[in-house]
Amino acid sequence: MNTVHAIATTPHRVWKFGDDIDTDVLAPGAYMKLGIDGIAPHCLEAVRPEFASQVRPGDVLVAGANFGIGSSREQAAAALVHLGVRAVIAPSYSGLYFRNAFNLGLLLLTCARADELVDGESVTLDLQGLAVTSAAGVALPCEPIPDFLLDMVAAGGLLNQLRQRMARST
Repeated sequence: MNTVHAIATTPHRVWKFGDDIDTDVLAPGAYMKLGIDGIAPHCLEAVRPEFASQVRPGDVLVAGANFGIGSSREQAAAALVHLGVRAVIAPSYSGLYFRNAFNLGLLLLTCARADELVDGESVTLDLQGLAVTSAAGVALPCEPIPDFLLDMVAAGGLLNQLRQRMARST
């Protein structure tokens, strides 16, 4: 079994945001010419200036509806991957952002009750049962994720997955 499919017993710290977090907030246009190393330190600074400097690998981002709306810039997902974010949990995503995130290896969990999670609390992710369990022990159901997308996340994104397939076939 692929590790991304397993129950994640490690707690993940929640960073909570509201509705309509757009790609310009995730990857500000003023920094696009700098590459991901220059963009990531400015990720979400317009809404939480401390985020990029205080987020730790394995933390999760919880947001409201319409996460990732705006442009199709893949750097909006890449910045979160670069910062070590384990997953984004929200009730809905922009279609372009959804595809970019999985292509880059960022796990997105669609959870209608994401607003019940509390900023700073620790949560666990159960990718077999498709739930997020809050610090209070409440399991919030998530929508199913196709295995091919979970495999893509486990591989670290589409390009890494393709490289691994090519290496196995030679």
